[in-house]
Amino acid sequence: MGQAGCKSLSRALFDYKTEKYVIAKNKKVGLLYRLLQVSILTYLVVWVFLVKKGYQDIDTSLQSSIITKVKGVTFTNTSDLGERLWDVADYVIPPQGENIFFIITNLIVTPNQRQETCAESESIPNAVCYEDSDCPPGEPVITGNGVRTGRCLQSGNMQRGTCEIFAWCPVETKSRPETNVLDTKDRDFLKSCRFGPKNPYCPIFRLGSVVSWTGSNFQEIALKGGVIGIQIEWNCDLDKAPSECNPRYHFSRLDSRIPGNSVSSGYNFRFAKYYRDEAGVEFRTLMKAYGIRFDVMVNGRAGKFNIIPTIINVASGVALMGVGSFFCDLVLIYFIKKSHFYRNKKYEEARSGHQGNGKVNVEQLRDLQTVEA
Repeated sequence: MGQAGCKSLSRALFDYKTEKYVIAKNKKVGLLYRLLQVSILTYLVVWVFLVKKGYQDIDTSLQSSIITKVKGVTFTNTSDLGERLWDVADYVIPPQGENIFFIITNLIVTPNQRQETCAESESIPNAVCYEDSDCPPGEPVITGNGVRTGRCLQSGNMQRGTCEIFAWCPVETKSRPETNVLDTKDRDFLKSCRFGPKNPYCPIFRLGSVVSWTGSNFQEIALKGGVIGIQIEWNCDLDKAPSECNPRYHFSRLDSRIPGNSVSSGYNFRFAKYYRDEAGVEFRTLMKAYGIRFDVMVNGRAGKFNIIPTIINVASGVALMGVGSFFCDLVLIYFIKKSHFYRNKKYEEARSGHQGNGKVNVEQLRDLQTVEA
């Protein structure tokens, strides 16, 4: 028993399998096979090569440099500054445009501030007092403008007052800006080329249009400020002319627009201009600037023909053709009515050393004939 098993195992070690092609005249399986071939070929040509451009070498590590420039003037007439003309040197920060720039749309001006003592702003909760003991000297006012002197300043007969502080006086009093944006329809100063749906590749943008494309109101964002993201997306086919490589622009509002959210809504900062009077005493003009900050972000991809990805994708398509043949073989030898007949014809055992009588019988002739369903 053991010797027979070892003998059969030794024979199996020297067996060799070779393919045998059987032409099955079965319309259903043949139609299925052709449908699979057409589907795989369509997938390879349309999706892999035409849509995904599988014949190209793709590079997504895009490196770019952004240069921005703002042009235009505006006019304001306020009680603090009077009549004033603003140009790009006044309302664009920083003056050298890069991937981030800021445009001032509103100002709260506190002129002629000097380092001396004055009453803290009534809008600061930590500065409210009723007597001098409520204002310990030397302690700074939380979220305030200076350091307490120890006095409680009360106006008139009111018991409630604010702490006296040593700071840049007078302190900033307005906590909410007043709009100074003029609604003008004069667009003659704009160049003829402007970005828009009819001209999507023009690199000149109108500020009001950019704000509207984010779904915001210009008067609102000019009053409180905001942050807008400009995303530039490149998708270039380097096998075509360079003139066909054009960017796509997307605009979005980045700061929070939740009503009543005073922490992250809007955008503003303060800066000061310092002076000295005839006596050498320093004073300054404090400005709280509201405006729109633009963040320019660039991403993209570029592809060019390369023989290596082309060969890889073609080889993958040929391999998928083999999957179609394998699936049809399963249907042929396992799932149709005469599966046993096709299975016997597909798998045949042949032994070497068999000596025949030189005659061909009917059964051997049948094996040589085309198998028909």
